[in-house]
Amino acid sequence: MGCDTPKEAWRKIKEEFEGNQQTKLMQILNLKREFGMMRMKNNEGVKEYGSRLMSIVNQIKLLGGDFSSQRVVDKLLVTLPERYETKISSLEDTKDLSKLTVSELINSLHAVDQRRSMREEEIGGKNEGLLLAKVSSSKGTGNKVQCNHCHKM
Repeated sequence: MGCDTPKEAWRKIKEEFEGNQQTKLMQILNLKREFGMMRMKNNEGVKEYGSRLMSIVNQIKLLGGDFSSQRVVDKLLVTLPERYETKISSLEDTKDLSKLTVSELINSLHAVDQRRSMREEEIGGKNEGLLLAKVSSSKGTGNKVQCNHCHKM
């Protein structure tokens, strides 16, 4: 309301929502820290992890920061859990990793997730209906069997 020209009003609105240059630099620094500390969760697929990484990268780029896709590829290769080691080794042998794009890497690794989930479904179907139990012994009462599902004896 206190601005005399549209240009002045735009500058004021832009500064209000985006912040000044120092604020942007601090936001970029915080996002880069978050990117550096990021790790893949145990129950997370490679596509979800890649999306989380790219979300941070996109925020950095929106704030005017520079972030190469090669850095994202490197981050993925270094922070993936051991279950991807064989696929990563295969990629190292067959491709030039310096020219590998983020989407190529994620799609290659996603195949590992898909195969694993198909195997788990196969195993689950074969074992369906089996009662899993563990035997525990206690003094004077002999052996008891405890259900792993409901934990009743």
